[in-house]
Amino acid sequence: MSWAVARELSETMTRLLVHVEGETEETFVNEVLAAHLYEHGYTTVSARLVGNARQRDRRGGIRSWSSIRQDIVRHLKEDAGCRSTTMVDYYALPQSGERAWPGRAEAGLRPFAEKAGTVENALREEICAKMGADFDHQRFVPYVMMHEFEGLLFSDAAKLGEGIGRADLSPAFQAIRDQFATPEEINDSPVTAPSKRIINLLPSYEKPLMGTLAVLEIGLDAIRRECPFFRAWVEHLEQWPTV
Repeated sequence: MSWAVARELSETMTRLLVHVEGETEETFVNEVLAAHLYEHGYTTVSARLVGNARQRDRRGGIRSWSSIRQDIVRHLKEDAGCRSTTMVDYYALPQSGERAWPGRAEAGLRPFAEKAGTVENALREEICAKMGADFDHQRFVPYVMMHEFEGLLFSDAAKLGEGIGRADLSPAFQAIRDQFATPEEINDSPVTAPSKRIINLLPSYEKPLMGTLAVLEIGLDAIRRECPFFRAWVEHLEQWPTV
């Protein structure tokens, strides 16, 4: 193999696309995660909103799996050297009907520690089946957040307050964080989901803007330290270029 071909192959296999469900996650990938992964051998790291997320009615929730699957498969087929992952909220995933995501209904019956993995395994199986027997399954590794993006922001309550310009609220954020073993376990009822907890303290909270400012203040290291599922995903991505 010539040097030019080897270089081309190396660059091809270090492109990463992250399918995300919202603009805050998109900014996080492009401005925080990408900078970190470039230090681990990636040449390109970018986010893509699943489906037509910017056009989606916010009350409509995440799009159906059949639609998202089509996007992922199309991308994997169009760019045969690129690798792909997801960053979606477990509790937002439809459980039944035409919009259902594979594994979500079953995961609801599993212990907390197995919920995300149950969905991730089901997503991987479906993508691999759609791609065919020759597909390298290592090209697609899904990640399912246990809660919405705001759950990760509770990794550092002080910097969450500072990031949104309300340091006076940091003690209240810390009180919420102290109720759970990890930020990933902050629960998901209509009034106590992570974003609702922030809104209850700050009604003017705007997710795309303030969520981004907060995560930039908090930084990747703090989130990795506090959130084990998230940490495992990032560690997998770090090793991916050498797989």
